[in-house]
Amino acid sequence: MPRLVVVTGGPGSGKSTLVGQLSALGHATQPEAGRAIIQDQVAISGRALPWADPELFAELMLAWDLRSYRAAAGRDTVFDRGIVDTVGYLRMLGRPVPPHLRNAALTFRYHRRVFAAPPWPEIYEHDAERRQSLGEAERTYEAVVAAYAEHGYEAVTLPRAPVAELTAFLIEAAGLAPVR
Repeated sequence: MPRLVVVTGGPGSGKSTLVGQLSALGHATQPEAGRAIIQDQVAISGRALPWADPELFAELMLAWDLRSYRAAAGRDTVFDRGIVDTVGYLRMLGRPVPPHLRNAALTFRYHRRVFAAPPWPEIYEHDAERRQSLGEAERTYEAVVAAYAEHGYEAVTLPRAPVAELTAFLIEAAGLAPVR
């Protein structure tokens, strides 16, 4: 059975760097939905942005994550966030979670262990897509970890360490197959 492994956490905690390193080493990965959606929506003057229409933004993230899930079929894959992250995102905002999103989180399952990158103030930076404050990043971390626990996952906290050390930790802890 392929391992579909999620790396989750708040913004600016090193998730994408870790997933990028795994990809560079030859592991199958799926990128984060949020950043790409923001870039696309800004390019087309769209409204599906977290600061303009969070519900529409969440719908696009769900669609992206469902596509990513299907694209990973049959092989070990590491995801930069997963479907359950969108549940946590909406809850953090105090918005209702639509029934179809709850159904998706229960239907499309990942490896029982998810890897949570804790807030890391020393590396946190704002950029064009990451407008959240460090406090919002911390609340996001708490919300997504709680959402994964509620959906029956075990959250493994990633150590704050150099990317090579994090990569080795995740490969071993997730039981990923060696890359050929």
